[in-house]
Order: sequence, then C-alpha cells, then structure tokens
Amino acid sequence: MKLLIITALAEFQKDVLRILKEAKIEAFSSSEIDGYKNSNSFIAAQSWFPGERSGNESMLFFSFTEEELITPLLELTKEYNKNLPTNNPVRIVVLGIEQFI
Repeated sequence: MKLLIITALAEFQKDVLRILKEAKIEAFSSSEIDGYKNSNSFIAAQSWFPGERSGNESMLFFSFTEEELITPLLELTKEYNKNLPTNNPVRIVVLGIEQFI
C-alpha cells in the first residue's frame, strides 16, 4: 500500500481525473488549495485584505493505492507534462505506508 499525493493547477483537474481513471485508480480524495512558488507570494497572501488571492488555484488529490498501479500513473503523468504550455507540471509524490487498518 502506498500513499499517493498529486498537486496540479485547478485548470488541469479534468485531465488529472482522466489520468487517474486510465491508471485504474478509482478511490481517491481531492481538495481545492492555493499553490505558491516562493515565500514572497505567501507573505503577500497575508495582506490586510483577506479576500484577495495571490496564490494559484490548485488541486490536491490523494489516494491509498496498491503499488502496482503507481508506475502506469507516473508514466501517464510524465507524458501529460511533456505537452504542457506552462511551467506548472502535475506533481506526484508516492510515500510508503508501514501499517494500515
């Protein structure tokens, strides 16, 4: 069992969902997040006007996934990232799970 974490710009959400489906990862969770590239953006977010957003609208996906599903997901995502018109690729982190219930 692995913990799979994916971050992507919100505009790529449909593509990430398609990639998860193609990789046969059917159980996952998602959340809207603000993404920041450097600490200056984070400091700017702490403004006097909390309604103003300075981060990028992003998505966080996570899944407890069987190990054999990871490689196809990584390959599909590498291919997807090659064709992006932006320097904000879909990022994936895979963490080992020592114990679970």
